[in-house]
Order: sequence, then structure tokens, then C-alpha cells
Amino acid sequence: MPAPVISIFDAPDYDEQIARARESLASGGVVVLPTETVYGAAALLSHPQGRQRLADLRGGDRNRPFTVHLARRDDAAKLIDLSQVGELGRRMMQKLWPGPVALVFDVPAAIRESSADALGIAQGDVYDASGSITLRCPDHVVFDDVVGQVDGPVAVTLAGSSPGGPNWSASAAANELGDKVDLILDAGPTRLSKPSTIIKVRPDSYQIVRAGVYDERIIDKMLKTTILFVCSGNTCRSPMAEALARRLLARKYEVPESELDKKGINVMSAGSFAMPGARATPQGVEALRDLGIDLSQHRSRPLSVELIHQADHIFTMGRAHAMQVAALVPSAREKVSTLDPSGDIDDPIGGDTALYRDLAGHLETLIEQRLREMKT
Repeated sequence: MPAPVISIFDAPDYDEQIARARESLASGGVVVLPTETVYGAAALLSHPQGRQRLADLRGGDRNRPFTVHLARRDDAAKLIDLSQVGELGRRMMQKLWPGPVALVFDVPAAIRESSADALGIAQGDVYDASGSITLRCPDHVVFDDVVGQVDGPVAVTLAGSSPGGPNWSASAAANELGDKVDLILDAGPTRLSKPSTIIKVRPDSYQIVRAGVYDERIIDKMLKTTILFVCSGNTCRSPMAEALARRLLARKYEVPESELDKKGINVMSAGSFAMPGARATPQGVEALRDLGIDLSQHRSRPLSVELIHQADHIFTMGRAHAMQVAALVPSAREKVSTLDPSGDIDDPIGGDTALYRDLAGHLETLIEQRLREMKT
């Protein structure tokens, strides 16, 4: 009998259906879950029946390790020693997770043994013969709600080798898996519809094992220390803040602004309701020109999921902008705050140049304070 397909976002009993999926996993069942890239069959590796059913679904070499899928990046500590992955590895986890990236780490034998024992799994379930493990932390609320409350490591795999390619939709997964799974949660088409990128992490470098959503150029950009300022239209407050921050950082590091990139620092701005390509307001351009800053080349850009993931620190002009960031990427709450801790910074649209000059002075004071707090 084919597995039931639940349109999870339309379900009147969302929490009950999520709990149903958790219970299925906990009892050795196989549940199809969405991620931002594909739909995959998930099972609890510490349950012998779940592990075996997932191995049968995958086919091929049934003894090869599974990719563990984490609901939270901190759960990686149950399988690797964070103190031994190096600064680059920790930064990649912080910057690329949650997201469409699987990271491959080398794990010492003692850690492999103790982790497998603690989790009630065989080492070969997750570690290969060389001692490596592949970990993935998807960016999808349904996946988080299900897996985040399951006690034990969960693996997700595509079944066999579908002629149609990866499963971008729940219906494709249902057609392929049929009665081989217990439940399918349909959250609509996947957001990215491309494979995840697989990266081998070394102490001071990385290697792309499989190309996917992110290429090396994007990964290098995301690994920089990135500061993002957000307002509504990205034509006055946030671009002014971006320009002022760039000047302050260039002075701190005693380099031209054009060389901040070489210091591994990236400063950007965006608007939560911005249309792409709009110029900065004439009053903002004039106000910053008085300070020796050229804002005439600025072009607006909309806030996006990719920008949010790329940023280390996100400063918004108001609380509503912070809420909009969190609505796009819930996990970004930990890195977003209003630039002015005491309240919103008023939109100067419609004001004269004098108002914009006052705004520039206020922004510069706030940014100086934030940079000191960041120790950037």
C-alpha cells in the first residue's frame, strides 16, 4: 500500500503530523522529508530496523556510511571533536550551515569509537574506512521540526537511481518509493532544486568533492567576515551605513577601501522591500559627499536568503527589518540586531540634505560602537 502523502503546510493539524513523523522514525520507520535541495528518505540509524530499511532503499554497497543529517549545527559535536576540526572547519559550519552543503571531516579513532558507542550505532554506519564522516545540516523548517525532536542520529538518502534524477518534489519521491516508506511530508517544490555541495574540510583548506548549489567562488565569499545592513528600500539608510562602515574599517586596518576584501572583510547592504538597481537618494549622496564618500555608484539590492546566510553580522534599521530577516531564515536570529539598540532609525525619505547629514553622523556613531563590540 502506498505511503500516505501529507500536504504539511495545508494540514489543519500540523503539529500532530510532525509528531506522527517523529514517532515513525523513533519506531524504525522511514519517512520522506523535504530539505531545501531534495526530498529524501529518512530513518533513525540507532534503530536497527530503520537503518536496514534505509540501506535496502539506497541499494548498491549497503555497507557504505550514511550521511548524517543534523537539525542543528551544534549536534555535530556528538560525532566529531570540534576542538580538532580547526578554525576553518568551525567557520564553515557556522557560515554554511544550515544550508545546501555537506561537510566531510576526518575524525580520530578514539572519537569515532566513543561517539558510536554513545549513540548506539556501529562506526561503519557513519564513518568510512579512512575515518571520515559526512554531515549535512539542511535549511528547512519541516525537517527541523521533525528531526530536531528525534533522539538519535538521522540519515537521509535518495532511493536507488531514479531515471528522472533527484527528487525535487514529494510526488517524484512518492512515485519512486511507493510502499517502501511509511509517510511522505509534502512541503511543495524544493526551494533550490539542485544537489547540495559536498566539501572535504582540511585543517587549512578545503576541496569541493561534488559541485552543487554553491561553487568555490560563492563559498570563498561566504567564508569572509560579512557585515550586512538592512533597511526597507536600500536607497538611503542601509547604503549610507554600508559606506560609512567601509570607511571606518579601512581606517582601522590602514588599507584602501578597495583592499578590505583582502583582509577577509565584506560589507554589504540590502532592502527588505527593495527593487533591484535603484540609485541612492540624491540627499544621501550629497550628505556623504560632504564627508568625502562617493555613494553615487550604489544600486539597491533586495534582501535574500543567500545574503542572510552569507552574513556574520546583520544590523537592521528597525525591528520590523529584523523580523523580516528572521522570517526568511529563522536560524539567523542569533546574528541579527537593530543597529541602534535603543530603537528604530527613522526613514529620512522626503527629508532635506540637512536631515541626511544628521542621519550620517548618527549612523557613524552607532557603527563605531557596533564594530567595537564585534572586535572586528
